[in-house]
Amino acid sequence: MRHLHRGLSTTLLRCSQIVWCANSRSASQRHRSGSQQRGKEMKRDKEVNLNINNQPVKSKEGMTIVEAARDAGIYIPTLCYNEKLAPYGACRICTVEISKNNRKRLVTACVYLVEDGLVVRTDTPQISTYRKTLLELMLASSPSKTILNLAQEYGVSKGRFEAERTNCILCGQCVRYCNEVKKANAIGFVGRGIGRRVVFFPEIASTVCASCRECFSLCPTGKLASETDGVLFDGLTLEDFLNAGHRV
Repeated sequence: MRHLHRGLSTTLLRCSQIVWCANSRSASQRHRSGSQQRGKEMKRDKEVNLNINNQPVKSKEGMTIVEAARDAGIYIPTLCYNEKLAPYGACRICTVEISKNNRKRLVTACVYLVEDGLVVRTDTPQISTYRKTLLELMLASSPSKTILNLAQEYGVSKGRFEAERTNCILCGQCVRYCNEVKKANAIGFVGRGIGRRVVFFPEIASTVCASCRECFSLCPTGKLASETDGVLFDGLTLEDFLNAGHRV
């Protein structure tokens, strides 16, 4: 068994490099362009034809692979994706294999935009191994019902890693929802690497969170406040978050 505080960052880095190194600079530019289009609510008029798991799929220009797959009834697992929020690509569980012009690579489906002639495979042996490793890492620190169910789906019953239980996979849904939808910015990320965590900003949270709490149900681990360093403010306690957030 490895201790996650040393082994986790290295393993996550290696896993992430599989995807990030595979994506070209032009793909990254398309992702940013797609996000800008969604932010401006531009119309998606041009039809795009692609193939997902040997099934012809018609989509619209500017849509992501995850969106196209869901419209076609094709399952791709996600943990950080939320249709109300801008694409983020944090959890990597949605990684898929794409091929075009006889070139294959792994990409993050929730941020990669559809293209004409694109061939997508959502569950190859390589992808399955990749997802299993990610789930083992998540189970070590966040063994919630959602993570356990997904792990069971991929045949992961016990992880190889050990870690302090944080109950946070840093999906960013709470942070992004508060920023993008509520425009409150009462919660955010601090730190880097294995020290990265979610915190509430008391000067803002004390005035808006007690009457809002809309981010509770978004948390895939059901333990929204586990990374808040015990921050307390009038009318809203850590216990409130722990109780209300456990909806998995």
